[in-house]
Amino acid sequence: PKVGELILKRLIIQFRKSYRRNDKQVCITSTRFIAHLVNQQVAHEVVALEILTLLLENATNDSVEVSIAFLKECGSKLDELSRRGFSAIFERLRNILHEGHLDKRVQYMIEVMFAIRKDKFKDHPSVIPELDLIEESEQFTHLITLDEPADNEEKLNVFQFDQNFEENEEKYKAIRKEILDDETTDDDDDGDESSGEDSDDEDEEAAEATDSTAIIDNTETTLRTLRRDIYLTIQ
Repeated sequence: PKVGELILKRLIIQFRKSYRRNDKQVCITSTRFIAHLVNQQVAHEVVALEILTLLLENATNDSVEVSIAFLKECGSKLDELSRRGFSAIFERLRNILHEGHLDKRVQYMIEVMFAIRKDKFKDHPSVIPELDLIEESEQFTHLITLDEPADNEEKLNVFQFDQNFEENEEKYKAIRKEILDDETTDDDDDGDESSGEDSDDEDEEAAEATDSTAIIDNTETTLRTLRRDIYLTIQ
């Protein structure tokens, strides 16, 4: 959970900075990441609704484009978790479309977004089956708002020597045994030992095969050396 919280904090900070700088590309990448955290219920849907509200409050071509990219990624999950907030976002998009202040390209993107919603995000699922790995009871959702002060903990970017490394390593092994089956761990150890023995046998067989293989000198180095010795002897 702490790793997910740290990632979410850093993404929110990155989005706020890129939004102030009008950096559309960074906004799109950071919001897409946040969208998938919402889909996996690592991030609460409140932060997604706050981002969409901020982007559409004073709509521009770039802000609407970012919001559309964001909605494609997590719209299905927002419709499931917060139907009222989701409907309010689309109502705002409808008003923006009717105002007609945006480029034709962006207006077309809004129309496509309404079509995607009508199809119930058939081509944009919130979580694909291959990534649906965590049971809902084991998921931990972080409620961090967009305006909440967040520490990105940059000190974690620098390696810090652990004075109690061996002690902490033993604690980690104990936790690992609790999470994983002991039989699985034992099987892995046995597998490592057997694979090590097999590799040793293969190395010995390879060495024996190398020893028994006749070496043929195709470069005629020996012949040239013999001729040189004979020539020097004659002289």
